[in-house]
Amino acid sequence: MALDGQALARARETLYTAVISDTLDTLGLHHQAGPPGVRPLDDSLVLCGRARTALYMPVYHDDAELNIYEAEIALVDDLKADDVAVFACGGNLGIGPWGELLSTAARARGAVGCVTDGLVRDVRMIREMRFPVFTGGIGPLDSKHRGKVMLSDVPAKIGDAKVEPGDIVFGDADGVVFVPEAVAEEVLGKAMEKIAGEDTVRQELAGGALLKDVFDKYGIL
Repeated sequence: MALDGQALARARETLYTAVISDTLDTLGLHHQAGPPGVRPLDDSLVLCGRARTALYMPVYHDDAELNIYEAEIALVDDLKADDVAVFACGGNLGIGPWGELLSTAARARGAVGCVTDGLVRDVRMIREMRFPVFTGGIGPLDSKHRGKVMLSDVPAKIGDAKVEPGDIVFGDADGVVFVPEAVAEEVLGKAMEKIAGEDTVRQELAGGALLKDVFDKYGIL
């Protein structure tokens, strides 16, 4: 069952990437974290929503027949509430697919963020908007003459992490993780339980308990 907006809002307010990553590990899902080079523009923001994917290929020219922006514009205009644009560039930092105008258009549709392993520009304005964006790098480049969306709403990869449309994208200051839709409810529920256990562990450690004793007691680290 797909998570509704209320469940996503609760996850956004309560969870963090490390506990979600740990929970994915317990289910044998060990490759769901984005690469360490994909970082938030604003460490204070939390990203949580449903993936809408686009796959870019490199190009080296532009003309009327190529229509460089067509598929990119179509995806952004079709974003819905709680969607996250996931623009997969294959780690190509010569492609700059995201900026302030796309952030503005996405927010107007109800989308809650973007993840790309390409470049992002207009950083100052995006930070002022407080719109969560995770990027492989910062630079002034446009995608024109450099990259074009070839497929949308298909399986994609950000680094080694596979992400499919409808998967839950969660990001914070530690990075970004992708939770497969089929296990999203289970993962987020177990992550909530783990946080409750960590609160107890934290209290005992702060009170002077030995790390080994606390780990032996709770199995949480």
